Amino acid sequence: MGRLGHPFSREGRQRLQASFAGSVRLKLLALVLSPLILGVPILLLIVWIWGTQGYNQLLVNKVSSDLVTARQYFDRVQSGVSTGLGGFATSQRLAKALARQPGSDVERLLRSEAKSQGLDYLLLLDEQGRVLAGGQDVQGSDRSFMRVVQAALQGRSLHGLEVFSPQQLQALGPDLRQQAYLPLVATRNASPDPRTAEERGLMIQAAVPILAEDGQTVGLLEGGVLVNRNLDIVDRTNAIVYQEASLPLGSQGTTTLFLGDTRIATNVRLFEGRRALGTRVSQAVRDKVLGQGQVWLGSAFVVDDTYVSGYEPLFNLAGERIGMLYVGFLEAPLQTALHGALAGLFLLFLLVSGLGTLAALRWAQTIFRPLERMNRVMERIEAGEESARVGPSASKDELGRLSRAFDHLLDSLSARRLELQRWADELDQKVAQRTAALEAANATLRRAQQQLVMNEKLTAIGELTAGVAHEINNPVAVIQGNLDLLRDVLGEQAEPVKGEIRLIDEQTQRIRAIVTKLLQFARPGDFAGYAEAIDVNGVVADCLVLTRHNLNKAGVKVETRLEATRDVEINRGELQQVLINLMMNAMQAMPEGGTLSLESRDITPDDTPAEEAWFPGTLLRVRDTGHGIAPADLDRIFDPFFTTKKQGGTGLGLSITYAIIQRYGGRITVESEPGQQTTFTLWLREEARYTEQPSAPVFAARFLKEGE
Repeated sequence: MGRLGHPFSREGRQRLQASFAGSVRLKLLALVLSPLILGVPILLLIVWIWGTQGYNQLLVNKVSSDLVTARQYFDRVQSGVSTGLGGFATSQRLAKALARQPGSDVERLLRSEAKSQGLDYLLLLDEQGRVLAGGQDVQGSDRSFMRVVQAALQGRSLHGLEVFSPQQLQALGPDLRQQAYLPLVATRNASPDPRTAEERGLMIQAAVPILAEDGQTVGLLEGGVLVNRNLDIVDRTNAIVYQEASLPLGSQGTTTLFLGDTRIATNVRLFEGRRALGTRVSQAVRDKVLGQGQVWLGSAFVVDDTYVSGYEPLFNLAGERIGMLYVGFLEAPLQTALHGALAGLFLLFLLVSGLGTLAALRWAQTIFRPLERMNRVMERIEAGEESARVGPSASKDELGRLSRAFDHLLDSLSARRLELQRWADELDQKVAQRTAALEAANATLRRAQQQLVMNEKLTAIGELTAGVAHEINNPVAVIQGNLDLLRDVLGEQAEPVKGEIRLIDEQTQRIRAIVTKLLQFARPGDFAGYAEAIDVNGVVADCLVLTRHNLNKAGVKVETRLEATRDVEINRGELQQVLINLMMNAMQAMPEGGTLSLESRDITPDDTPAEEAWFPGTLLRVRDTGHGIAPADLDRIFDPFFTTKKQGGTGLGLSITYAIIQRYGGRITVESEPGQQTTFTLWLREEARYTEQPSAPVFAARFLKEGE
């Protein structure tokens, strides 16, 4: 919809206000329907907002409760590692093995106990924190820098989360480093990370003291569980948090443990059952949970779908944020259920509103139906249907009386309109007759004045041209005679200036040709030849023979389509002069070659302008593909002495051509497209219509007018 037609644009509001102000029907409908149209949508909007907000808050509360449950279970998993170590530290099996001194028996016992408790490593340390058994690569190494070991050396059991470097994992066992290695997967909305893999390990670490009977610490036990790829932890957590039927409507619960912002243990799926290990959390969640240490509760995009999510930070024993715990469930099924319930409620509201609207409209129709009938009558009258009427009305109230009075008023107005129209028609007819008579008289007067002025001026310029030509011919004849005498007297002695004599001779002949053209223009009747019925196609063929050499030399291709069947009455030599002049002009307009098209056919009524009478004859066209004629020069090309040629042009060729065609009652026109083509068209009569007086072409009128 265009901007002006939009209902909320300024113009749209103005049109709506105008329609409302001019319609009783709209006002009645607004009065009846406004409680339904305004009240019901507002009520539905309130229900939608409150229902959606309340439901979303319930989802947030649930995921918050789920996060607390998951955290409590994960804490129990960590404390379970410490409890298991404490039980093993007080066991008789360990005491007997230690009594025999640490050796292969202790190593086997440590491996067996680590496997039974699900530990990824289990070390025996002495009272200074050095490794006695449990790992060949760490044998004898000092572990007192570990916080859990420091607490155990002080006689306290301690457990917690720690991040192990790849080297620490390698020392404890190559399998641990390989288990911790996770290639990073490109994840939408995640923060930039130059790494390609996560090689660190998140370890649930615990250490307990081994006490003698007197309460002295005689050694330590250190053990841990690697969280990376430990799917049992997240699956058990997810099973506890999201028990069967705790998420109705097809939703799915998920649990994830993060090291930094990377998923190292999760049951979130990518595709084909593959777990989303190595994917990363969005930067917004990372900034809030890891950056600010706050809990994230709400809707979030997780890997490939939207979940109602809860994130909280995980801390190491130093209180540093090292990862996150996540729980969440699919939002789409729950939102679908919410929208379905709200849609059902809305349909119920709409049904009730629709029934109320129908009842209100049936009652309102009894009021605005008569008004509509009168409005339609007014529209029909405005459209030109003057006989339109409201018609009989059975209503006895004020609206019925109004419709009957309206019809009576229309009848009175129709009678007055017919009378005024009759008077207006008579007046228009008289004005038109008088105007036509005045226009005809003015046109006749203007043509007579123009013809008289042009004839007088053409006569004057003819006499002047004849005198000038006579005066020029005399000195030219003297120059030519003396030039011939000079050539005879000097004989061979004139050889050094032979070229100069030839140039004088050529220029003398050129002056004589220009004078001849001036006389032909000034006194065309003196040069007129004998007119006869000739075949135009034959004249065209003769002209091509005469100009073929020049055309071939200029690289001009000639195309002909000679279809004329009528003879025309004209002097053959003058027609040749006209055609050769047009063909040579066309050749000069194509200095780099081109196409010259010659066409002849009989004149049809369709060729004749509407303002002119048709006459039988032949139409000739000369078309070139040259540089064309500028629009500013197009109206002046038939003017005497006007030329666009830089050298050698007298400006009389087309003027004489125009005079010859006019002399026999024909016409010549020109059409040109600059840079593409020029077309000259000749209309030649089958029977010549000779002009007795000097011709008065438009170009001469303009030429003389400019010379006043």
